[in-house]
Amino acid sequence: MITAEQLALALEISTRTLYRDIQALQLSGVPIDGEAGVGYRLKAGYDLPPLMLTSDEMLALLVGARMVRAFTDRELAHAAEAAESKIRSILPDKLLQRAEQQPYCIPIVGQDDRFRDIHLILRNGCEQKRTVSIQYHSLESANTERCVYPLAIIGWRQSWMLLAWCELRQAYRNFRMDRIQRATLLEQTFTTGPHLSLQHYLSSEMHMDHIG
Repeated sequence: MITAEQLALALEISTRTLYRDIQALQLSGVPIDGEAGVGYRLKAGYDLPPLMLTSDEMLALLVGARMVRAFTDRELAHAAEAAESKIRSILPDKLLQRAEQQPYCIPIVGQDDRFRDIHLILRNGCEQKRTVSIQYHSLESANTERCVYPLAIIGWRQSWMLLAWCELRQAYRNFRMDRIQRATLLEQTFTTGPHLSLQHYLSSEMHMDHIG
């Protein structure tokens, strides 16, 4: 037996939290013997079940990880590569063989490195709610400087789009990311709310025709 106090100390949680978590485990079927004030013991031979994936679930995860590596920023690409290695390490031989023979080919090419840098800047802008300065090559072949509030990076079949609030236009605008020549993350922050957010855009616009 091990006491609740010892477990709580090792896990760096309160004994009250530990009691609640143990009760939840017992209700889910984990064979834990004992009670509060006495101590707890996990029955010998019990282990958590391994992560079980169907063949299609495995393929979906691996293809998704490869797409992240090919089409997003370096930090997410590194995380996707690590996740893919973990997934492969737990696959039984049959699924590992299918993983090696899966038909999707998603090349990772060095010429896309500039776009990966832009992806990271825009992702940081979205997550940190920081204004981004961009140099944008419009459909009319004009280069413009914009300060935008990045709200979402939207993936379509043929291209990535940045949804942002444009200070110049004082309106939502969608910027094709392959037309963004340069992006700089600024110190200035912005605040989202009922009238400035991805949710507000989707509820009021529901289309992608405001380009640039």
